[in-house]
This record gives sequence, structure tokens and C-alpha cells, in this order.
Amino acid sequence: MKITWFGHSAFRLETGNAVVMIDPFLSGNPVYDGTVEDAAAGATHVALTHGHDDHIGDAAEICKTTGATLIAVFEICMHLGVEASEPTNTGGTIGLDDFDITFVRADHSSSSNNVYLGNPCGLVIRPKSGPTVYHMGDTDIFGDMALINEMYRPDVGIVPIGDRFTMGARSAALACTRYFDFKTIVPCHYGTFPIIDANADKFLTELGDQSNRAAVLSVGESIDR
Repeated sequence: MKITWFGHSAFRLETGNAVVMIDPFLSGNPVYDGTVEDAAAGATHVALTHGHDDHIGDAAEICKTTGATLIAVFEICMHLGVEASEPTNTGGTIGLDDFDITFVRADHSSSSNNVYLGNPCGLVIRPKSGPTVYHMGDTDIFGDMALINEMYRPDVGIVPIGDRFTMGARSAALACTRYFDFKTIVPCHYGTFPIIDANADKFLTELGDQSNRAAVLSVGESIDR
């Protein structure tokens, strides 16, 4: 699996014949200077954790131009009106050719322009071949993360660390070390706006002797797992 970060919570996952864009906040993203077309080239799916504009981003445009299928909670699918969509909700699993995706709990909110857009979620992506990835979405730490680990045993954790709207360094590090045994931890949701943490330094400090598991990516950088 190839994982590429575009800043904030926007990722591209390539596994088998699938190219999954997660929370593709690209145009308007102050730390991403590429094009939507380049980032989403060959996209087969767009998966959204929740309905805030800095996560929906360019989802509808990507689906329209590439023919990608939108995977999101029911309210977001109805709101965006994408022709090819897979509506779901918390606890639901969708089986696809190259991966299964399960929507799990996240403690946050979800709306756009005062329109309620359903429950916020995290995403557990289980490829037919390759590591299981848990994109936490925007969330606080919560005890039921232990159940997510028990059920899915994710290998890669994509973890918000920027504070103010999500977990900060201390709670994000505690979530990773108490509830999971990630082989790779990819921090996100930082450095985008002045109001959230500018870098991952505090998070690495809080991880302590587990900081060697962290893959702190530059915008546009990829890793293979």
C-alpha cells in the first residue's frame, strides 16, 4: 500500500487496483500547492470522515471528473448528490473489490453552512492484501478505541494531533500507546492554520520511546507499507 499525505487530513491510499482519496481538502488548502487533478489522478473512491468543509474539500469534483465512488455517511451522500455513492453510517462495513471499509465512532461534529451532515466517523480500511489502516478522522480520545483495536487490529494509524478541534499531542499520544499497537503512526490535522499546532514536535515528545513508530510526512510525501 502506498500512502500519500496532502496536508491537513487529506490522504491518497493506493492498494490493489483501488485509489482511495480520504478527506480531499486540496483547493483552498494553504499547505498544498499542487492541483486537484494531480492528487486525485486515477481515483476510484473518495471516503469522507465527516462533513466539515476542510474535509469534504474537493470530493464532489473528484467524483465527477474521475468517476470515483463516494463513500460517506448517508447525510453527506445526499447533500453532495454524487451519482455513484455508497452511503453508510457508524458501525457499517462496505465490501469492495480491493478493500473493505468500516465506519467507526469519532467524537466530533459534522456540518456545512449550518446543515447537519450526520455522525462524524473514523475509517478502518482493510485491503485484500496489505496493512489495515485506521484514519481516526477528527476526534478526541475515547475508551472504546480499545474495541476498535480488538476488532480490527490496525497496523497504520492516521492520527489527528493539532489540538483545538481534535486531540492535542498528549491525548493523541496516549490514544496511540494505550489502545493500539500501530506499526506506523502518521500524524495529521496540524500545520494547516495558525490556530492549531504548527508541527508534530510535541506529539513526538509525548510518544517518548514509541516515537520511532511515527512517520512524520512532508506535504506530498508518500510511504509504502
